[in-house]
Amino acid sequence: MSAKRLFVSVDLDGLADAVREAQAPFRDQPGVDPTDPEQVHVTLKFLGDTDPNRLDELHEALAGAVADADVGPFEATFGGYGVFPSLDYISVVWLGVREGGAALTALHEAIEARTTDLGFDPEGHDFTPHATIARMRDARRKEHVQQVVRERDPDVARLDVEEVRLTESTLTDDGPVYETVAAFGL
Repeated sequence: MSAKRLFVSVDLDGLADAVREAQAPFRDQPGVDPTDPEQVHVTLKFLGDTDPNRLDELHEALAGAVADADVGPFEATFGGYGVFPSLDYISVVWLGVREGGAALTALHEAIEARTTDLGFDPEGHDFTPHATIARMRDARRKEHVQQVVRERDPDVARLDVEEVRLTESTLTDDGPVYETVAAFGL
């Protein structure tokens, strides 16, 4: 059985229309690819290619991490734009988390601790709660994206967060396809 490309996330279920509206300034811009609004999420941990035989231990670790984080259901609000890695070199455009960031960070930290104990690579950067809404292929419209990020600060949506999901990502010619492998209630 081949490896599964996995990540742990909080999905923005039911917010596709709000995400689509937030993506509007970036649509139809050469070199800027909006993500599928139905699949937008906050990645808590990217696990990468994982042996399917490790799923049981991974399920146990994630259930333990959610318990360790001691975070009950909470409300997250999304708004404002940001980019990675910087406004000078943009590869990702994202929505920020206005409320709920502390709970998302606690979940990330607990998941990071449990998964690195299993031998998964630690994150190489600080965790910034965000939801990716577009990727830049090239810099043709960099000035436009910079202007939108600097000048607009939209309130986008609120979400009742009740679970964390382990998701499999299958890369296709039409973009990634996500399938929930397991869900862990808060």
